[in-house]
Amino acid sequence: MALRAQVVSKIIWGTSLLLLAAALFLLPAELSNDAKSYLQYPKDSYLNFTTRTTKHGYITEEHTVTTEDGYLLTVFHLRSGKKHPGAVRRPPVVMMHGLLMSSDTWLDAGPDAALAYLLADAYFDLWLGNVRGNYYGRRHTKLDPQKDSEFWDFSTDEMGLYDVPATIDYVLNKTGADQVNYIGFSQGAGAFLIMCSERPDHCGKARSLIALAPATRLKYTKSLLVKLTVSQLKAYESALSAIGIKEVFSRGGFGQEILSFLCKYSIFTNVVCEKVIAIVDSDHAGSIKPKTLRVLYGHFPAGTSVRTMARYGQALLSEGYRKYDHGETNNMKVYGTPTAPFHNLSAAHVPTYILHGNNDRLVDPADVRWLADSLPHVLERAEVEDPMWNHLDFMYSQHIRKLVLPKVLQYLAKYCEVDLAKQSKRTMPNLH
Repeated sequence: MALRAQVVSKIIWGTSLLLLAAALFLLPAELSNDAKSYLQYPKDSYLNFTTRTTKHGYITEEHTVTTEDGYLLTVFHLRSGKKHPGAVRRPPVVMMHGLLMSSDTWLDAGPDAALAYLLADAYFDLWLGNVRGNYYGRRHTKLDPQKDSEFWDFSTDEMGLYDVPATIDYVLNKTGADQVNYIGFSQGAGAFLIMCSERPDHCGKARSLIALAPATRLKYTKSLLVKLTVSQLKAYESALSAIGIKEVFSRGGFGQEILSFLCKYSIFTNVVCEKVIAIVDSDHAGSIKPKTLRVLYGHFPAGTSVRTMARYGQALLSEGYRKYDHGETNNMKVYGTPTAPFHNLSAAHVPTYILHGNNDRLVDPADVRWLADSLPHVLERAEVEDPMWNHLDFMYSQHIRKLVLPKVLQYLAKYCEVDLAKQSKRTMPNLH
């Protein structure tokens, strides 16, 4: 009995600390850019996407996508790389970020390593999207995220049903292209597959899918911190909703600002900031530059709904890629069945390439292999040629140019051609 009491006590204390930590990310504490400049934060940690890319010599346009259910999402068009102005490859490439991230994440490794910069330098016409709930997706035609709790009634299902299709349609309309190539990291890949399940007509608007560490089923996730976080948010979702908490891990929250503040100092970069990555994911010493660590916490976490986090808690227990579970009673109202149905992965007929890491503790290789076996048109599933490559390395590693870019270029080369009308006089690189 004494041992049981100790276990229960530890669970209660652990849960309390977790909820306290989540609350710290909800307390408003965002510093102004002027204050961050005065305190000598790295500029890339607080400048927005357009200002950052312009600073590094790139040309960017900001666009607003309106979804069918009224969410206003900012999409960034990275028009040309600084080294080769004017050149372009078609069709356009849509890039979608992962959980608690934003389009800024594709830039955080810097111009010499971040995938968005590297692809821009290779002449690709890039459109970097955002999903509802992050700091580029906190607007709505009718709802106020600060006042209307209904704004936060979404999970990854709505991202796939509304956000990804709206982004693709917008890009096609603006460019006049018939199809896009789509690069999705983690949740960004999972949302695309939801779109294919629920709106197969939109799946045909993609010429290819490049899925980097795709997050769908999470049965074999090994990250204890992530498992604890999402499972507890799943367990307490109703209680949090009852007291008006439907948003979690927002940018500018007290916890995020503390991390950002500490990580700007070299003394904390390796002691604290690198260890946070290792605890969340897995250890890969030296993969992420200290400079990148000082930048990324200015954009991560970027915010989402409690329901989205709870949905990942459900994914830990699922044998497949299941829709959000509302509970038996509400499932009957929403789906007509007492249990939440699985997404129809067989509807994803788009040519698919999967690239993942062997040391990924968030999206375990076993879950990636299951996904590859479940999709009808996977042309290649490859592991990054570094046995220590983990989940977050796809966004932050200094080795992206060497270990990820060649594969992505190889895949895109099969589905892209040069727009000769907009080709510069410089020699186009051969991607084959």
